[in-house]
Amino acid sequence: MTDKTPSSAPDAEAVQTEADAPADRPETDAPQARPEPAAHAGRPVVEVSPGVYKRLTTGLGGFTMAMGACLLIVLAIYVVTPRSNEEVLPTVDYGSQLWVMRNDAPFTVYAPEGLPATWRPNSSRVHGLDADGKDPVAWHLGFVTPSDEYAALEQSNEKASQYVPRMANSSRPVGTQQVNGVAWTKYHRKDKKANSLARTLPDGASIVVTGTASYTELAVLAGSLKEQAKTGGPTPPVTVTPAS
Repeated sequence: MTDKTPSSAPDAEAVQTEADAPADRPETDAPQARPEPAAHAGRPVVEVSPGVYKRLTTGLGGFTMAMGACLLIVLAIYVVTPRSNEEVLPTVDYGSQLWVMRNDAPFTVYAPEGLPATWRPNSSRVHGLDADGKDPVAWHLGFVTPSDEYAALEQSNEKASQYVPRMANSSRPVGTQQVNGVAWTKYHRKDKKANSLARTLPDGASIVVTGTASYTELAVLAGSLKEQAKTGGPTPPVTVTPAS
């Protein structure tokens, strides 16, 4: 007799299906957790807008802004810094050169005497005294005139036909000018704005007063020249002071 009672054992296929199912299947509808940002150890986090971030991280733009700021600072300093366009020339004491020329030059030396204080000596040079007579001796003495022009006294025992044209910047006389009853030969060099008065002494030495000064001022310098006698004695001190 056949037993038709259903078996209480689970169906084999159903058991197999449940066994094949994953044990830890996540719920598909569960919300995903957002990862926490990494904590900065003790440093504050500054959030900026995308536009500001771009300007800060763009190399050329940041460099240009920095350079512009520096240039503005330099310009401001330049504007507020006081400046003077007036050129300050030194005033020299030529006493030492005068003493040496007066006592050691192989010719009669002339030097200015009684010039107003507005005539400021700014250069003095002696050449040839250490050559044991092998080279000509020369003395240059430069002045700033009252009209802020330049005038120089040049004298030497060099051959006059060579020395005078070189000092006057011209070999063509343009006339003569009387200074204290003495005739001086006039020279002019237009392209250099050079005026000159020259004369040759009986001992062969030459004197030239030359510069950008007018003939009137050159005549003042020429008229102040006096013959210097040999004096001997100690060399006077040399001082240099700034022009006032």
